[in-house]
Amino acid sequence: MQTLDVISINLWNMVASLANLAIIFWIVKKFLYKPVKKMLDARQATIDGDYLAAQQARQEAENSKEEYTQRLSTAKDEAEEIIQSAVAMAKLREKEIIASAKADAGVIVRQAHENASLEMKKAEATIKEEIVDVSARLTEKLLGREIAAEDHKELIDSFIDEIGADDGGNK
Repeated sequence: MQTLDVISINLWNMVASLANLAIIFWIVKKFLYKPVKKMLDARQATIDGDYLAAQQARQEAENSKEEYTQRLSTAKDEAEEIIQSAVAMAKLREKEIIASAKADAGVIVRQAHENASLEMKKAEATIKEEIVDVSARLTEKLLGREIAAEDHKELIDSFIDEIGADDGGNK
């Protein structure tokens, strides 16, 4: 019967074991569970804060992206407007330059005509002088005597004026 003592249940041992278990449970709860629970709660709060910050950052990024898109669109519109304004100003400047060039060309042409007219009058006067000199020499040789230069000049001038008047009427 000795084998039955090994298997027997001792009530005081069980109560002592249960009391030990309750004391260990209370000690673990008091010194380990609450600090671990605090640490887990703090970690959860940190994680929740990180998620919230990430969500806010994402929202800000989306807002920034929308603002950037809007600014880019506005910038493109402004650039197009500036280009159109520059083209319009260039066309206006082109017209001004062309008008100025035409006016300058008109002045140059007018001056050229005046210069040509003056040169023609000078050439006519020079030719007239040469004709007077040549005809005076020729007349002197033909007549064999000397004619007064004043008389001779008047004769030649009237003759040239008559020839010039006849040519002016034919043109």
